[in-house]
Amino acid sequence: MKPRISMITLGVDDIERAVTFYEKGLGFPRMDSPPTVAFFTLNGSWLGLYGREALAEDAMVSAEGSGFNGFALAHNVGSEAEVDALLSQAVDAGATLVKPGQEVFWGGYSGYFKDPDGHLWEIAHNPFCWIGPEDE
Repeated sequence: MKPRISMITLGVDDIERAVTFYEKGLGFPRMDSPPTVAFFTLNGSWLGLYGREALAEDAMVSAEGSGFNGFALAHNVGSEAEVDALLSQAVDAGATLVKPGQEVFWGGYSGYFKDPDGHLWEIAHNPFCWIGPEDE
């Protein structure tokens, strides 16, 4: 098996609000999909949005959850200025700033936001390991 993540599906409380955040707020390209689910194309994978209760039911787990989910999604960009700009764009679209962009212990620069459903995103610039469009 070749390791890869084909799709990340986020359970959301309000599909319309989540679609607006990702499509209009962050500019993710949306694919055609039924009204109960949304898919966005990413470079090499997809992001899916699905009702939190329905996703939990499909996986046969409890939909209850609070606090830190034990993971963060990460988006790497080419500069510190891009980190700050994307954090600002996310906040303008309805995200909550968790940690402003700043130099970090591993030598890069990053910050965090939570989307309207509380999913944690890191926006980072890693000067030691940048994968950009020209590298894909």
